[in-house]
Amino acid sequence: MKRRDFIKSIPLATLPVVLSGMSIRSLASSPLLSALAASATANDHVLVIIQIVGGNDGLNTVIPLDQYSTLTAARSNILIPSSQVLPLTGVTTTGLHPAMTAMQQMYNDGYLRIVQGVGYPNPSLSHFQSTDIWITGENSGQSLSTGWMGRYLDYKYPGFPTGYPGTGMPDPLAIEIGTSLSPVFQGPATGMAMAVTDPSSIYNLANGIQSPAPATPAGTELAYIRQVSQQTNQYASVLSTAYSAGSSSTSLYPSGSKLGAALQAVARLISGGLKTKVYMVSTANDGSFDTHHAQVVNGATATGTHASLLQNLSDCIKAFHDDLRASSSADRVIGMTFSEFGRRIISNASVGTDHGAAAPLFIFGNKVLPGVLGTNPQLPASPGVDDNVPMQYDFRSVYASLLQDWFCVPKTDIDSTILLQNFQPLPLVDAEECSVGIHEIDSKAGITLISNTPNPFTTSTNITFTTAGGHTLVQVFDGAGHLLRTLVDQDMTAGDYTVSFSSENYATGAYYARFQNGVIQQVRSMVLAR
Repeated sequence: MKRRDFIKSIPLATLPVVLSGMSIRSLASSPLLSALAASATANDHVLVIIQIVGGNDGLNTVIPLDQYSTLTAARSNILIPSSQVLPLTGVTTTGLHPAMTAMQQMYNDGYLRIVQGVGYPNPSLSHFQSTDIWITGENSGQSLSTGWMGRYLDYKYPGFPTGYPGTGMPDPLAIEIGTSLSPVFQGPATGMAMAVTDPSSIYNLANGIQSPAPATPAGTELAYIRQVSQQTNQYASVLSTAYSAGSSSTSLYPSGSKLGAALQAVARLISGGLKTKVYMVSTANDGSFDTHHAQVVNGATATGTHASLLQNLSDCIKAFHDDLRASSSADRVIGMTFSEFGRRIISNASVGTDHGAAAPLFIFGNKVLPGVLGTNPQLPASPGVDDNVPMQYDFRSVYASLLQDWFCVPKTDIDSTILLQNFQPLPLVDAEECSVGIHEIDSKAGITLISNTPNPFTTSTNITFTTAGGHTLVQVFDGAGHLLRTLVDQDMTAGDYTVSFSSENYATGAYYARFQNGVIQQVRSMVLAR
């Protein structure tokens, strides 16, 4: 690929600016940001995405107390003592890691939503591939060149960046704070990128002042980059103006935390009146959640690397939310976390955990529907070394929910143009924010809607399920999270149904039947024995 072609393929127009020592990359072309811009005429909602880099151990983060005996056998060398698990108001079977007192308070105050078992079929255990899946919204084994946010932008703003910034949207559509730009903001069109590292650079950019480019091949490319950057240089001044106008309390954030500094900058830009709709930050500069070894301290499992990482995450999120509340901006902002995958059920001999599959994620803000969505993961009684936490919710259902209920994007457009499939929205935020009424809730919580007999089984088992009508999905996964069979995928009338699943040549071990009917999604553990 020619260098100039490579430059043209860089995801989004970017404009890194230094604000209070933070490198802020303004992503002028993004997809989710387009979801926002699309909704900008109807509301001023903002989404803040926090990437937990490395693959977080969900079982030691949101702890399933009703599975404690299984966890004791599977991960005794890292398991948090049950007496130290933080309780949650109104919940008896689920608690938080003892380092997460700040997010415990947010939950008890009604500002936190925990979504259980979020993942995707046929999970990749590669950091890079799994991250690509999360940021593009693609299926495992598929390859998309655009981010899930970028596709919305192209749909809403064909021809971007021509005509931007303008009166309709004078500010960057999305901003990423960090050392690199995520392809989540890549749209089908060419993006632009430029780094601005100090105030004089901002001044020079805004006024079109450039030092001469050398008369070399590299200088030619430099001149090209500068030419491209001039199309978006107005963003430098609006970022500086908003940052200067905004307010933020440094004392709220953990000292020395890079994540905290990034979130503080976001809070200040929001309070300063910037109309940017999407912000993305990461935990990368505060350490990796890839805890293959020394995840905990021997004999003191509530302490160690994972505890420190979770405390930083928890303290930063609460500080950010409190900062927004202090500036009367909290009603406008929803935040979400994600990590490329969870960890295995069984710990390893290095006092750590290896790459896994599904894990919980968090949605936070004044307008979330607080509580726990879903049930604790159904773990096999005797998990093998390759067994993963089963997927309960597809991560793209989380995206669909935020697009529909926070950014007010029509469901048909989400399915056809942005997520490219039908992913059922979930009750995460107050859907009244989009003037469509309160989102359907899981009225069947606590009721078993899918079961199988016999269980254990040797050759086949009958899976019985109860649907309320409408689209119904029944899938079978193996213990590693691979989708083996889709038994039902159709619109059905309400009632009880039975389908058969035969063992064929499958190995003995744990399997899962997953049921989805609207917002109701349940997982049933099955055991194949010979």
